[in-house]
Amino acid sequence: MTSSTDTGEAPTVVDRLPGTLRIYRGFAAAAAPLTPLLLSYRLKHGKEDPARLSERRGEPNMVRPPGSLVWLHGASVGEITAVLPLIEHIRAQGFQVLVTSGTVTSAELAQQRLPQGVIHQFVPLDAPRFVASFLEHWRPSLALFVESDLWPNLVLASAARNIPVVLVNGRLSQRSFSRWRMIPSTIGALLKRLDLCLAQSQADATRFTKLGGPRVLMTGNLKLDVPAPPVDPAEFEAVKAALGGRIVFAAASTHPGEETVVIEAHQRLRQNFPSLLTIIAPRHPSRGLAVAEQAVAAGSKVALRSRGDKPDMETEIYVADTVGELGLVYRLAPIVFMGGSLIGHGGQNPIEAVKLGAAILHGPHVWNFTDIYTALDQVHGAALVSDPAKLATYIGAWLSNPAEREAVAEAGQRTVTALGGALERTVRALDPYLNQIRLEHRSRNA
Repeated sequence: MTSSTDTGEAPTVVDRLPGTLRIYRGFAAAAAPLTPLLLSYRLKHGKEDPARLSERRGEPNMVRPPGSLVWLHGASVGEITAVLPLIEHIRAQGFQVLVTSGTVTSAELAQQRLPQGVIHQFVPLDAPRFVASFLEHWRPSLALFVESDLWPNLVLASAARNIPVVLVNGRLSQRSFSRWRMIPSTIGALLKRLDLCLAQSQADATRFTKLGGPRVLMTGNLKLDVPAPPVDPAEFEAVKAALGGRIVFAAASTHPGEETVVIEAHQRLRQNFPSLLTIIAPRHPSRGLAVAEQAVAAGSKVALRSRGDKPDMETEIYVADTVGELGLVYRLAPIVFMGGSLIGHGGQNPIEAVKLGAAILHGPHVWNFTDIYTALDQVHGAALVSDPAKLATYIGAWLSNPAEREAVAEAGQRTVTALGGALERTVRALDPYLNQIRLEHRSRNA
């Protein structure tokens, strides 16, 4: 286990780095002056918070709290959600906690759901000087990277400062593994700077080991242990009352191209289920208006949640384009199609919907959650669809036969429960690091 330090000194050597990483570091350093242009572009496209652009340059807007600090980094909403129980555990041990992420939606989620006292910042752009500024300010005692978001300069600079770096809930798809095999020295140099890699599955663990990870453990998927997403009780009752007993289907975390399939399936179903309401929750809420316009163009009557609309008896498509409200959507819909699976994205997380009793439908592209979808499909806790006709067929069958739908939902819940336990195993693997940090802190203050 690498010992931590609070010196904040910048790394002075990058020896034994492969040429690809040396080139990357040089390019990142040379491109740093272009940061204003990049941030301006991202700002225009709604990908940055105008009040927090300085954080992207490694210029925090908050004072570092005293004491030992554990830093967790996750790319976006899914990664941050997965580690919420882990954050609560670390915070309960008396450590300060810093969480970084890279998207506006994850920052909004952090504001809603992070425990009190936990700090959120946008992760700095991966240029050496921005990373150095970030690390010198926060001086973390332990760095936890979530799933697969290993920015080279962040990893290299953290390791050079003798900050233990651990990958938690590590994930490496077969597709990514095959790509990394083409430049093995690059990923190997990064993985060798990890103190520990905690993988979601045995397949992930094997891939990380083959690519050069020196200490790899299979701890399971933290997303299986995340509690069901919350809901505002008053808002749930208000929307439920507005529905007036109508039957509901939801398509969650959809991506461009998938809404077309969902809208067509809805139109097919309306012939036999005239009271059907379809909720579409796009993966990126900023696309809500575009989804609504697409539904209107197809002849459907639409309501937009971001405008404060509630569905009335005439609404056919309800676009749920808000952040942090999937708990509401899943409680309203007994059948949920998980997006990102009809296109080559790799599928979105079905676990929260399963925990809230939904019967799950998904497309063929689910490599982001291969083990979970495979387990669900094997016990008929989910079903595979590939086009509007099959989507409509399954929805129609489950709406007509509630007993069959409930059997699918119950099989899914049993499967998710059986696959749990990752949080306990992850905590057990991390506790030695937390204990060492605690001892070092006491020694410095003795």
